[in-house]
Amino acid sequence: MATAEVLASGGIVRAARRPPGWVAPGPRPAAWDAPAVAPRAGEDLCFLAGDWRILQRIGGHRWSLDDLATAWFAAETVAGTPPRRHADIGCGIGSVLLLVAWRFPGLRSVGVEAQEVSLALARRSLAGNGVAERCEVRHGDLRDPAMLPEGAVFDLVTGTPPYLPPGTACESARVQRGPCRIEHRGGIEDYCAAAARLLARGGWFVACAGGAQTPRVHDAARDVGLAVVRSRDVVPREGKPALLGVHAMRRVGDASLDPSGTPPVPPRQPPPLVVRDADGAWTAEFRALRRAMGMP
Repeated sequence: MATAEVLASGGIVRAARRPPGWVAPGPRPAAWDAPAVAPRAGEDLCFLAGDWRILQRIGGHRWSLDDLATAWFAAETVAGTPPRRHADIGCGIGSVLLLVAWRFPGLRSVGVEAQEVSLALARRSLAGNGVAERCEVRHGDLRDPAMLPEGAVFDLVTGTPPYLPPGTACESARVQRGPCRIEHRGGIEDYCAAAARLLARGGWFVACAGGAQTPRVHDAARDVGLAVVRSRDVVPREGKPALLGVHAMRRVGDASLDPSGTPPVPPRQPPPLVVRDADGAWTAEFRALRRAMGMP
């Protein structure tokens, strides 16, 4: 059985939970032995993709199905033409940024994050995985164009915006969690507006939203000159409603659209991605998703 190591600092190193004979795919990490990136009191170090790991606050915001589904959908969307430059807006602790960078080892990524505690964790995770020379996280608000003055140069932009307008849900008082659920710094509309400034010609913006918010996503995209080209609902368990949706967008007028600039008739919606069957076991498709993202 996997065990956890408690360091003298009070931080926790989680052991790998892997079936016998499973070999971690993908690039190897480089620097987790360095004291500067070791987990501190109130933090743990967990496996993410392959042998890559991520630092998280115990009781704080942690990577989740939203992040995994967004990173996977983005990777599948651009797999035919691997991106060279990637921006992850509102990147939190860096889970989507790391997953995409793991999937595309030649990619250069930049994240923007407003919460200092999340920013610091993300930067240390980049250093621990040995990718700080090709991945960075900047401190600021994704709505501020000065955070990414490079402009429209990114082949891929990703985002996992909060889903809940202020006043519509109880807000957690725990560190990091409130702004990750409540739209204090904007919702999907602001993320679409930022992506529209950043997308290179032919680039993709991939974001998630609440399961009932697909019309809102389409409206937000249209208002800034984007169009939703493909989407996928994500159902946590067979028979349940969609927990979230992942959406891939491009500029109106790009190669995916009609030459007149008119969005095409939306393709037939694929069936939802179901995470667990009625008995609670992972479905074959979700197992395939995990394999594609370097997870046992």
